[in-house]
Amino acid sequence: MITWRRLTENDFPLLRDWLEQPHVARWWNHETSPEAVARDFGPAARGEEPSEDLLAHLDGEPVGLVQRCRLADYPDYLAELAAVTDIPDGTMTLDYLIGYPALTGQGLGPRLLASALASLWTEHPSAPCVLVPVVVANRRSWRALEKTGLRRVAEGELEPDNPADGRAHYVYRADRP
Repeated sequence: MITWRRLTENDFPLLRDWLEQPHVARWWNHETSPEAVARDFGPAARGEEPSEDLLAHLDGEPVGLVQRCRLADYPDYLAELAAVTDIPDGTMTLDYLIGYPALTGQGLGPRLLASALASLWTEHPSAPCVLVPVVVANRRSWRALEKTGLRRVAEGELEPDNPADGRAHYVYRADRP
């Protein structure tokens, strides 16, 4: 069973450990000093930023992180994505990671995403859909989205999280059931 709770500052050492894992670092490209993690995740943890960082637990054990937000709360990102696909008012987006390599490749990603979507539909009743851009090179990520039922609705050039990646992205969509 997957459960969720808001990330707190007490979770930063765990998050830092996850961000340092090669399979996460490859795609998230975050600084991992304690100061950088506090800088990047502290505002959401304290409720000072509109995004939501949620810690996923499987049978009570932390296994991953999902970030979700309304695209309208981040106008620059909204404008960049709107150049690639139509964005209905109230659309949300999410990003995700599985913390440790031993937990990957076992179907946890689609389970985590399905649970995250179910939670999002309940907690954000005005969201008509979710859009998730994924760098083309991150096949595992976009395959997890497909296995969860999201459909590819666009391809386009977006700023990558990791400068090592090209700008080519797929955009996936899930509509409110």
